[in-house]
Formats: sequence, C-alpha cells, structure tokens
Amino acid sequence: MKTHKINSFKTGLTLSLGIFLLLSSCAESGKNDKTPTENNAKAKTIVAVPKIDLQTAIMSNNLKMVKQHIKAGTDINKKDQMSGATPLISAVTFGKTSIVKVLIAAKTDLSFKNNDGATALHVAAFFCHVEIVQLLIAAKADKTLKNNFGMTPRESVMGPFAEIKPFYEMLQQQLGPFGLEFDLNEIEKTRPVIAMMLQ
Repeated sequence: MKTHKINSFKTGLTLSLGIFLLLSSCAESGKNDKTPTENNAKAKTIVAVPKIDLQTAIMSNNLKMVKQHIKAGTDINKKDQMSGATPLISAVTFGKTSIVKVLIAAKTDLSFKNNDGATALHVAAFFCHVEIVQLLIAAKADKTLKNNFGMTPRESVMGPFAEIKPFYEMLQQQLGPFGLEFDLNEIEKTRPVIAMMLQ
C-alpha cells in the first residue's frame, strides 16, 4: 500500500511537472509570435507597399515614399490610365529631379512612351528641364525615338517658339493646379540650348 501511494505521488508529480512544462512552453511560444521567416528578417527584409500610390508620391514630391515603392517592388513602369505617363514621365513633367535620379537608378525603362508617344526625354526637352535632360542622356536615353507627331526630342524644341507658345499656355492652365510651373521666357531662351544638347 505504501509503495502504491509513493508510485501514485511520483506519477502525479511527473504528470503535474509535464503539464507545467507544456503550459510554459505554450506561453513562451505565444510571446514570440514571429514566424521563422520573420525571425530570419536580417537575411531578407520585406518592405510594405506605401498607402499612397506611386504617382501620388511623385506629384507630392515625396521622395521617401517613392524609395519605399521601389524597395517594395512596385512596378515603376506602370502607366497612368489617363495620360499613359509612367512614373518617370510624371516626375520629368513636373521637374522632380531628385525623383528622376532615383527612378533612373532603379532601372526604370527610359523608352516607355505616354499616350502622345513622348518618352521622358521628349518631355524633359519640351519643358526645358536642362538637368533632367542631362541625366537622361547620361543614362543612355534614346535620342532617336519619335513621338506620335513624328518628332524626336530634339525636333520637338526646334520650331519657332511663337508657334508653340499657345500650347505651353494651355498646359500651364490645365496642369498648373497640379503643380506644373514654368516661365515662358525661360523656356523660349532654353529651347536652343536643349536642341544643342540633343545633337
């Protein structure tokens, strides 16, 4: 009888200890709710896609969000539904030089065209963004591609300014509320410079 009580006590103690260890183990695993992949996060970091879309980040000149989109794997060549502008073309249009640099470094496609058949180089030339034209030339943008009007980037700035001035004024009215700013006198002076750069 004495042996039976000792064996029952040992069994109860062992069972209690086993349950305690099991519960302790479960409690510890609840504290570490990371998956094995997350525990190895140092090896591979997953970057969340920002809540604002890439085109909005560009329009608001939010370089940090643009970089986060690139790290998250957002398609940096995705065209805007209305204009057909890629993120690069949008950045060029609005003169966002720092964003243009980041997109070029991320290997965006320099030959993509908007709905008018214009590449980023066409747009940079047209708006006389000298520094952006230099960046695109240095990145080996194709100077021979033609837009839907049959013009290369150089040819788009070759004609008489008086003939194209009304088009600039219309763009200024339509895109001004979205942040497009330019000086018509400066554009008139800079067009020949851009044409020389694109020879």
